[in-house]
Amino acid sequence: MDPDIALFVDVVRAGSLAGGARAWTLSPAMVSKRIARLEARLGVRLLHRTTRRLAMTEAGATFHDEVAPLIAGLRAAEARLAHAGDEPAGPLRVTAPTSFGRLWIAPYLPAYLDRYPAVRLDLDLSDDQVDLFDRRVDLAIRITAGPPPGLGQYRLADNHRVLCASPAYIARHGMPETLDELASHRLIAANGQLPWRLAGRTITGESWIKTNSSDAVRELVLAGAGIGLRSLWDISGALADGRLLRILPPHQGSVAVGIWALYAPQGAPAAVPALIAHLAEHWRDLDWKG
Repeated sequence: MDPDIALFVDVVRAGSLAGGARAWTLSPAMVSKRIARLEARLGVRLLHRTTRRLAMTEAGATFHDEVAPLIAGLRAAEARLAHAGDEPAGPLRVTAPTSFGRLWIAPYLPAYLDRYPAVRLDLDLSDDQVDLFDRRVDLAIRITAGPPPGLGQYRLADNHRVLCASPAYIARHGMPETLDELASHRLIAANGQLPWRLAGRTITGESWIKTNSSDAVRELVLAGAGIGLRSLWDISGALADGRLLRILPPHQGSVAVGIWALYAPQGAPAAVPALIAHLAEHWRDLDWKG
């Protein structure tokens, strides 16, 4: 693992040189020097650095998108190797989003526990962004474009999201032909999910029906209440059997959003990398792509 590239990734995640410096126990001046060294080696400027803010250049953003998943994968591999001689056992507290956990985590846990019967698993499904340390969570599965700093992380899968509506809604309100036409349609989203960030475009507005439940949004869209931006892991079956239709197929949610495993950077029990590897293995062949 190239330490300067890993440092660059952590600086971007922290949002500042100072934040990256804290994560690496370095001075901000040393972090700046190492980023400059990386830029000189690559022959491009990666970051715009001022006293008030830090932003990636276009080349820096492209480079970050390519290397961040690789760094996360290497760190997860190192964690798994470090625990290779330890048999997973003891308590394991896992938190995950409600819908995703119900559909794509719970069904795979019996096989995991058959393999590691000494693990005592506690699964908490909640759409709240709980603090891992305050709640003593060993592993959090989160769907996000920006995992919080200070945690071990592994990108388990991409999270492709598409615009969709039921045939009944389209029959009543018509099929939008452009993104601008969405403003005149009924948008359905859980609290905090709007605006929608599509690749290259942001869609603003208010949900026609307010709810704190992503599960409720899915059912409302299926029932013809409006247009939703939903993950393919959630609605691929409804698209396949015609209960939902793709809206404006060329447009999808931002590709930066992924399904991440987050854990304490030091002292994670052996059951954590074992469960990450177990889920990654079972999800590898699933069709969640747009």
